Amino acid sequence: MTETIPGDKPLFGRPWIFIRGVPAMKFLPPEGPPEIAFAGRSNVGKSSLINALVGHKGLARTSNTPGRTQELNYFVPDGFSGAEGDLPPMALVDMPGYGYAQAPKEQVDAWTKLVFDYLRGRSTLKRVYVLIDSRHGIKKNDEEVFALLDKAAVSYQIVLTKTDKIKDAGVPRLIEETRLKIVKRPAAYPEVLATSSEKSRGLEELRGAILTAIAR
Repeated sequence: MTETIPGDKPLFGRPWIFIRGVPAMKFLPPEGPPEIAFAGRSNVGKSSLINALVGHKGLARTSNTPGRTQELNYFVPDGFSGAEGDLPPMALVDMPGYGYAQAPKEQVDAWTKLVFDYLRGRSTLKRVYVLIDSRHGIKKNDEEVFALLDKAAVSYQIVLTKTDKIKDAGVPRLIEETRLKIVKRPAAYPEVLATSSEKSRGLEELRGAILTAIAR
């Protein structure tokens, strides 16, 4: 699939910029361009994957401290004014990580409400990529997110991260095991993607999946 947008401008081959951090629904940008969101447990490698995807190492903040991302962080390709007729072709949304037990309960509840409200109420959201650490597989809180997405009828696709941390021979088996766990979920896209930000594995497949999702 060609990674271009109208006017033959490359989508993933151009600079991307951070435009807004959204701590509450009232701060969301106006609905317009299609949005692709990334969800996952804290420390799943979400920011690293976004940086690798757009080829911009410092775009999304990475941290060894789980729970660092506390807002919906919006990223768009650079070079668009944002005015009518010159809107970016899409936005990537880095969502707060979930499942971080050591954060204060009030903080966790606030993050959780923000994420769930966004998932339920954003008409321009085309797909959510739910990231799963390949070393740990699907956990209970991942399944809770799947259930929410199913209930909200929001299309989502599973992306395995950090596949360089497991043996190569185990990757196909893990893909199949993961696929079987979601096969009956109504909003889950059937294909499971396997990636490694560190080794640049699976990034072309993920870019192609994103372009397909926003074209619908």
